[in-house]
Amino acid sequence: MDVLTLTTNADAPFMNQQMAALERHGVSFSTLPVPGDVAADTSRSVVDYLRFFPDVFDEARNGYDLVHAHYGLTAPMALAQIRLPVVLSLWGSDLHGTIEPISRACAPFCDEVVVMSEEMRDVLGRDCEVIPDGVDLDRFEPQPQADARAAVGWSPDEYHVLFPYSPARELKNHPRARRVVDVVDDLLERPVRLQTVYGVAHDEVPTYMNAADALLLTSHSEGSPNSVKEALACNLPVVSLEVGDVRERLAGVSPSVVASSDEELITGLRDVLECGERSNGRAAAREVSIDRTADEMLAVYERVV
Repeated sequence: MDVLTLTTNADAPFMNQQMAALERHGVSFSTLPVPGDVAADTSRSVVDYLRFFPDVFDEARNGYDLVHAHYGLTAPMALAQIRLPVVLSLWGSDLHGTIEPISRACAPFCDEVVVMSEEMRDVLGRDCEVIPDGVDLDRFEPQPQADARAAVGWSPDEYHVLFPYSPARELKNHPRARRVVDVVDDLLERPVRLQTVYGVAHDEVPTYMNAADALLLTSHSEGSPNSVKEALACNLPVVSLEVGDVRERLAGVSPSVVASSDEELITGLRDVLECGERSNGRAAAREVSIDRTADEMLAVYERVV
């Protein structure tokens, strides 16, 4: 099976991991990214997306079995080529805010729509497949915390709370994470440090996960946050607002906390840090292993073809 992938982010680790797993099942991919420069604090222009239409038209003639459009902004181009069936994967932020109307308008015309959580399916309000992005359990696994801290240069005498996003990504709400950690730092005798980690190679992320005492998620919205699933695979406790599928992913995981307010985030983070234990999250992470979710996506491809 030959698949043409359209994406706004050709470097997205979860997308590339999924494609690598599907390649082991005999699927081949060609990836076509939207042209133009993008960063945490800049976006592509309308002209960049208009330039993408002829690229898709030309490439779709080259013998593919289907088009897989990742993110709602690529759906109009995928549908415009009309030659091939279309699978649309929505990532979460494309069902909220200014992008939502595009995703919602295109979804009925796609052959299959894939979302990351039941919450996203409810928001979309139509029948679709729920397939969370999978986590590579061979890459994300528990390591001795002392070794991990030495590798990243963190003090062994402090609590370290991981925030694995750029502060420039407004959706992730770094100011709230800073506010929560500052309060917890005042409540505990041992210093509490917010470790804002971004722009590192994905292969290095497991080391930071194992070096940390907790993962803090304060996003305004999410689909199925990969950082939570990666933390589970490393047995890193998670303290998170109730966004996306976090409550489902953390069901039965201890210590971990799902909160709805600053007060609950503060209390939960303090309790997790004082507990000083790793979680039992790896067992829960097996439900969303990359191999399992790739099997589910392959079934979608086969239905479409």
